[in-house]
Amino acid sequence: MIGIVVVSHSPALARAAVDLSLEMVGESPPAIAIAAGAGEGVIGTDAVKVAEAIDEVASGDGVLVFMDLGSAVLSGTMATEFMTTRDEVRLTDSPFVEGLIAAVVLANAGASLDEVDREARAAMGAKQSQLAGQGEAPAVEPAAASVDSSNSDSSAASSNAATAALFEISAEAPLINPDGLHSRPAAAIVQALAKVEAKVTITDVTSGKGPVAANSLIGIMSLGATKDHVVKFSATGAAAQDAVDLLVAMAADGFGELGS
Repeated sequence: MIGIVVVSHSPALARAAVDLSLEMVGESPPAIAIAAGAGEGVIGTDAVKVAEAIDEVASGDGVLVFMDLGSAVLSGTMATEFMTTRDEVRLTDSPFVEGLIAAVVLANAGASLDEVDREARAAMGAKQSQLAGQGEAPAVEPAAASVDSSNSDSSAASSNAATAALFEISAEAPLINPDGLHSRPAAAIVQALAKVEAKVTITDVTSGKGPVAANSLIGIMSLGATKDHVVKFSATGAAAQDAVDLLVAMAADGFGELGS
């Protein structure tokens, strides 16, 4: 599992962002270290602290570093000269809060450094798509990289896609939980599918949005699917039926949000 380092000028801000992220995962989250503040009560960042944090969470799978403001980037860059680990260390330009949440969820599901970094960098997509038309900036679609595209040979990919389509399993379900597919249900879906051998997508039938990859927290949230919307779960692969059945059951249970 990759390690995550959170670099912030404010220890309180860093701790709050990490605590929020940890609410989305279970009892065995990825290793996370905070490097915040420049001394007792001093706002700022310290490259030595960042390097120590990187070494602390390195486990052989890589380390992703989040930074809040400009000088934190400088400290992060300098830290790569002081660290002792040989892990790949990547400084991400993703949004601090949204990116961290997306990264923690996907890292917890066992994703690689590349996959987690891509998901984190696309983390503004959900908010931008939901606010499209309310400002001048155009909406940005979630990163296509969150959908598996490992086969680079176009002809083989087309053949595989055509074959997979013959065995696609789909089912529709209404959303009965109060807030629809917000962050918690999205995180639950990503984690539930982590060990399932299937490629799964979700479409909001009511709004027409999608499909999005079900292993992408940001993609799921970008649907903006709310209570009473009907969503479609589609899957291909060895465990396609199991994946769809699982998601239908989770939807019927309100993704655990309905209480007893």
